[in-house]
Amino acid sequence: MTEPRLALPRRSFLTLSGVAAGSAVLLGAEPAAARTADRFVATGPLFRLGVASGDPWPDGVVLWTRLAPDPTADGLGGMPELTVTVRWEVAEDERFRRVVRRGVERATPGWGHSVHAEVRGLRPDRVYWYRFVAGGQTSPVGRTRTAPRRGARLAGMTFAFASCQAYPDGHFTAFEHMAREDLDLVVHLGDYIYEGGGAGRIGRPHLPATETFSLADYRIRYGQYKLDAALQAAHAAAPWVVAPDDHEVENNWAGDHSQPDTEPDQDPEVFRLRRAAAYQAYWENLPLRRSSMPRGPEMQVFRRLEFGDMLQLDVLDTRRYRDVQVTDQALRWESSRQMLGAEQESWLLGGLAASRARWNVLGNQVFAFDADHEAGEATRYGMDTWGGYAAARQRLFDGVVDRGVDNFVMVTGDAHRSVAADLKADFTDMSSRTVGTELLGTSISSGGNGADQDALGNVWLTENPFMRFHNVQRGYQVCHLGPDELRADYRVVPFVDRPGAPVSTRASVYVESGRAGVAHVSS
Repeated sequence: MTEPRLALPRRSFLTLSGVAAGSAVLLGAEPAAARTADRFVATGPLFRLGVASGDPWPDGVVLWTRLAPDPTADGLGGMPELTVTVRWEVAEDERFRRVVRRGVERATPGWGHSVHAEVRGLRPDRVYWYRFVAGGQTSPVGRTRTAPRRGARLAGMTFAFASCQAYPDGHFTAFEHMAREDLDLVVHLGDYIYEGGGAGRIGRPHLPATETFSLADYRIRYGQYKLDAALQAAHAAAPWVVAPDDHEVENNWAGDHSQPDTEPDQDPEVFRLRRAAAYQAYWENLPLRRSSMPRGPEMQVFRRLEFGDMLQLDVLDTRRYRDVQVTDQALRWESSRQMLGAEQESWLLGGLAASRARWNVLGNQVFAFDADHEAGEATRYGMDTWGGYAAARQRLFDGVVDRGVDNFVMVTGDAHRSVAADLKADFTDMSSRTVGTELLGTSISSGGNGADQDALGNVWLTENPFMRFHNVQRGYQVCHLGPDELRADYRVVPFVDRPGAPVSTRASVYVESGRAGVAHVSS
């Protein structure tokens, strides 16, 4: 989604960032002067950014923290150029009387003193608590949960999904409420930070004040966001599965290209430098496994997680492999255009064909349903969503049908509004086959307070009859999965321009097992 942004010539990026393509700082290699301090004693609080866990497997999870006594001060968060030894513990109880795993990691300056401890040897489908120790300090305690064994019969499971948290647009109150939910998992679908400058809607200016380009810029921006207590609480309450969208790098980027509407002639090599810095800062600040550690401008985002016989979660990357957006509406059906790229598309359809899970869910960044934005006979579709890549979407939907994939559900972010929609084989023909269901979730704060309904929502509901629910408030979604039914509760807060908003369920959307599409909506 578009936000006000600083107009800056991209060819000045190399000068502004102070790095070149092969620099040690950009690519995360250790500076030659970095020393290891096994007995490091901190002079300030090290764990100001909290703790997190993610990508749960049946035998373990990845545990995350980042040492940063002054997260917004500079590109190293106030840490010296030292490699610091960090110990971690996992216990079966919150007081750590029954510690079951211990280990040691090295927090290096080249990776922003982040810690990604991949813990193995845990029991499946079990709650654990974890903490870190470094520099004579102990971190806050986090709660996590391992995945059930593959194929294990489950009575149910619950996950939340969320996206789009612009710091200058509003408070992250929704995360405060999410932290109190009884969740097995949180799925974050992108726009964890926003790259632009400015003070936004509520006068909370971004740090740094201008648009982010260098690794130091992105690290400071993450430091600002992750200081938020509500966001930290949500991370500490359950394991997260994360994937970036566009604003973690730059608005509406595609493949090796900067957004086409403002700098169509940008050198792709310059943009790749920026993406390398953005990817590194993303990995440094989120609970991702080493398999997702970036290598310069490349990062493995798409991946698959399984939860017993209940859920196969396929996490998509809808930015790195797509073609550049087009402006001519007729070109959205061009057969050669890619959204996922050939490799990811094949991986996805092969995995869906082999799935034995009750629910096949795609963690997806931009909405897939068609959305005619114009009232009356005229039509207009957004070109950054799957609608701008209609032929690629048709290949996906046809692949789902041809492979007999049941209970196909897409959970989506990006649009700053909520929609529940039937996914049709032909969106112009309501009598065509329903392939699955899409649950589009609103933003945490992006777009400001929002409303129950707006003018665009009225147009969407009128022009797109496969949409079954629409709302423009802020919040998150909680999906309750069972053998017979999926229920998605749209949890909303009435305002984000100040703290303290209550939360309520605006609507519950029901999907029946074995029947594609929305069964009914309760509101």
